[in-house]
Amino acid sequence: MMSTSPQNPDEPQRKGSKKAPRLAIVGGGAAGFFTAITAAEANPKAKVTIYERGQKWLAKVKISGGGRCNVTHACFDPKELSTRYPRGSRELRAAFHRWQPQDTLDWFTERGVHIKREDDGRMFPTTDDSQTIIDCFLKAAQEAGIQRLKGVGLKSLTVESDGSFTLERTDDQIDRADAICIAAGSLKASPLMRALEGLGHTIEPLAPSLFAFNVADKRTHGLAGLSVQDVSVQVIKGGKPQVGPILITHRGFSGPAILRLSAWEARALQAENYHFEIAINWLGQATENQLREQFNQLRKRSGKNNVQSKVFDAIPRRLWERLVQIAGIAEDMRWAQLPKDQENALIRELVDGHYQVQGKTTNKDEFVTCGGVKLKEVDFRRMESRVVPHLHFAGECLDIDGITGGFNFQAAWTTGRIAGETMAVG
Repeated sequence: MMSTSPQNPDEPQRKGSKKAPRLAIVGGGAAGFFTAITAAEANPKAKVTIYERGQKWLAKVKISGGGRCNVTHACFDPKELSTRYPRGSRELRAAFHRWQPQDTLDWFTERGVHIKREDDGRMFPTTDDSQTIIDCFLKAAQEAGIQRLKGVGLKSLTVESDGSFTLERTDDQIDRADAICIAAGSLKASPLMRALEGLGHTIEPLAPSLFAFNVADKRTHGLAGLSVQDVSVQVIKGGKPQVGPILITHRGFSGPAILRLSAWEARALQAENYHFEIAINWLGQATENQLREQFNQLRKRSGKNNVQSKVFDAIPRRLWERLVQIAGIAEDMRWAQLPKDQENALIRELVDGHYQVQGKTTNKDEFVTCGGVKLKEVDFRRMESRVVPHLHFAGECLDIDGITGGFNFQAAWTTGRIAGETMAVG
């Protein structure tokens, strides 16, 4: 809602004023800190304040990557990098030309934080401790003179007649700002969602992304902890396959391939109330015909060997034995004696096993939300609202989300950098 209240001498002033600009950053997470530090360092005269309604700074940074913090990913081509985002790919492609993973690495290196690359491209601090990243941000914020208000969020914001903002805090205090950046993470259950809609913004439907699958199936019962590399998994009803490691858990399936699938199919799975069917190829790209030929060779060359003896290095022994059992093959069955119907059943279990998913398993602190501020309403060259001047956005509050592997943090760094630079100059 637009207010027409008259300006008073204590109100913030716009560019050209002798007063230092007051910049409000809503959210004390990755995007919020990066925005605030960028703005404060670019304009030392600016009065930058971070508002965090929780009691912890950088909470998701703390738990990311099992407490190691998956800072970014070693994908340095903006075009290729943008393909890792189910939502926001087109907008981020141009933004990554402004700030990409190499820039992120350089930023941390300049501050004495060294980052290492793992085999799968994920990048972590060499300390393997997310506290290293948190300490870096807290130190940079302190040195830049940023005011940090913990346990203080925003209930609403109003645009005044001079274009400045009135901020109603959760502690019932009132603040004013020349520019504001919403970097509060997911808008789920946030009063800011209503406030942004009141200002004319559209909020795309919110849905969880990056979650594990609940599966109760005798084929995996008792196998929790086993992982298989290079597995292909897809939603049977029109889904695109995702390839990568799968982890069998006490509740079902997790691991990178599952998390990627949950990201790409986030809205479709929500529409199914998280009850759907998946197909798993435990051998990745192997086909039915390839397996049939391989089994024929086993009949000829190893006909006296038991079928239950492990064949594929990629499949853990206990999983192989379970799939052999599910196919109806006796423990003492030899390859030379294997009936065709049992061979067919085993091949199906290996390359096209169907599993019923009955819900999702989400770490409530770590999951990513798809949906948020509609991207067409944001100028990504400035990370500024096309609806309300001097209103900026960074991070997960936008309808942007990436697959697992450091991509969501990189989107936070990139959007936060652009927002901070823009706010610093007005």
